[in-house]
Amino acid sequence: MDTKISDLTVNELKELIASTVQETIEDYLEDLKALTSKDYISSIHEARQDYKSGDYKDLNEAF
Repeated sequence: MDTKISDLTVNELKELIASTVQETIEDYLEDLKALTSKDYISSIHEARQDYKSGDYKDLNEAF
């Protein structure tokens, strides 16, 4: 679909901008929540330790 901005109505452009901003803010808040979660940070630390020790499965092994 090759839609140009000039093909949009003002309301369509406003809706497009609003939905893009809303999605971006929601993604940012989700990332912020994850990064401030002790469980999430602990799981990252644990995963890194597993990786360093070789305790992981290759993607091809998992499937």
